[in-house]
Amino acid sequence: MAGLFISQEHHEHPKWSNLAWVLSAILVFIIISGIFIFAFSQLQYHFNWSAIYKYKAKFIHGWLMTIIISLFSLVLSLFIGFFFAVGQQSRFLPYRMISKVYIEIIRGTPLLVQILIFFYVIGSAFHLNNRYVAGILILSFFAGAYVSEIIRAGIESIGKTQLETAKSLGFTKRDTYRYIIIPQVLKRIMPPLAGQFVSLVKDSSLLSIISVSEFTLNAQEVNSYTYSTLESYIPLAIGYFILTFPISMLTRYLERKFHYET
Repeated sequence: MAGLFISQEHHEHPKWSNLAWVLSAILVFIIISGIFIFAFSQLQYHFNWSAIYKYKAKFIHGWLMTIIISLFSLVLSLFIGFFFAVGQQSRFLPYRMISKVYIEIIRGTPLLVQILIFFYVIGSAFHLNNRYVAGILILSFFAGAYVSEIIRAGIESIGKTQLETAKSLGFTKRDTYRYIIIPQVLKRIMPPLAGQFVSLVKDSSLLSIISVSEFTLNAQEVNSYTYSTLESYIPLAIGYFILTFPISMLTRYLERKFHYET
C-alpha cells in the first residue's frame, strides 16, 4: 500500500510514480465497479440488450449529431463571447450596457427556459423553423455569455504595470492588445474554455425538448419503443462520457502547461 502514496522520493523516480498511479487507478476502478455491481444486483433487473441493439443506428446518429451541434456552437460562442467581452470594455455606453445586460440575463436564467422562449417566441417571430439551426444559436448565445466572462477575466488579469509600461514605450492601444494582452490572455483562458466546452456538450441534451434529433432525444425515443429504460440510458451516459472525458483530460493538461507563478 505504501506505493499508493506519492512522496517527494517518488517524484525523483518516475517508475515508482507511474506504478503508484496505475495501482491507484486500478483500486478506484475496483471500488467504483463494486458499488455499481452491488447496486444493480439489488434491483433484480433483467436487462434486455437485444431490444436496444436493433436501434444501434439511432444511437450512433444521435451521438454524431451531438458532436456536430456542439462543435458549431463552440465556434460561434467564441465569436459571440469575444464580441461581448470587448463590449464590456467599450467606452460606448449603449454597447457596454447591452453587453452587461445580455450576460446577466443569460447567466441568471435556466437554459431550459431560454430554449423554450428562443424557439417558440423569438424563433417564431423571425420565422426560424429549422430546429437544428435554432438549437445551435441557442447553445451559442448561452455559452457565449460564459465565454465572454472568461475572456473579460483574462483581460483584467493583466497587470496595470504592463499596460503603463507599454504606453510609456509608445505602444498604441492596438499594439498593446496585439503584442502584450492577447498572447497572455490566450494562454490563461484556454483551460477554462476547454472546461466550458465540456459543459456545452452536456447542455446540448436539453435541445431534446424542441425535438432536435440529438443523442438524448434518440435515447428517449428508443426507450419509448422498447420500454427498456436502463438499457436506453446507460449507453447515453457512456456516450457523453466518451465525448467529455478527453476534453476534461485536455483541460487538465492545459492547466499544467499554462500555469503561472503569480
